[in-house]
Amino acid sequence: MTVEPLRVLIADDHAVVRAGLRALLEGEPDLDVVAEAHSGEEAVRLTAQLTPDVALMDLRFAGPGDGIDGVEATRRLAAQAPRVAVVILTSYAGRADVVRALEAGARGYVLKAGPPEELFRAVRTAAAGSMGLAPEIVGELVGQVVSPRHDLSDREIEVVRLMAEGRSNRAIAEALFLSEATIKTHLVRVYRKLKVDNRAAAVAEAVRRGVLELT
Repeated sequence: MTVEPLRVLIADDHAVVRAGLRALLEGEPDLDVVAEAHSGEEAVRLTAQLTPDVALMDLRFAGPGDGIDGVEATRRLAAQAPRVAVVILTSYAGRADVVRALEAGARGYVLKAGPPEELFRAVRTAAAGSMGLAPEIVGELVGQVVSPRHDLSDREIEVVRLMAEGRSNRAIAEALFLSEATIKTHLVRVYRKLKVDNRAAAVAEAVRRGVLELT
């Protein structure tokens, strides 16, 4: 059975960057670029029209007349097109940038300086419903518990850490020698305790509360 390629929208204010990304992505048999946007506003509009599987979003736009950045565009897409996975592709890896993007609903965060394989993995992982994060971002997110400002159990903290690494429920279950049903139960409790409703928001809130440490 033939599998349809993942449909990707590229949002970046530099035409040369968009052309390079298109060439890279369309070199993969399972990825297809369906549109390009030069601003956050255009990305939101085109996504509403085309409903791609993944929106590859620049963090900061410098184009004239654009009133929103990649974070605000991500927030709007999370509200208007929740089935579209937003992956941030940027040169910025600071604490504030990562947390703002994840809180807005991004399901991936990769760096422009990284190898193409990281980009491909992030797109595929985010489209599959997991977190697609560059190794540098995972290294920042997954640290020691630094604050008691939460009521997560040790097991729930382990689940959040593995979730921050982009692992699926099945992969988390295998790593912890538990069933997928048990992992789903842990996630329900984590969401309730952190007052969130999705994986990206759970990771961002865990960072904010000090469950995971940004270094």
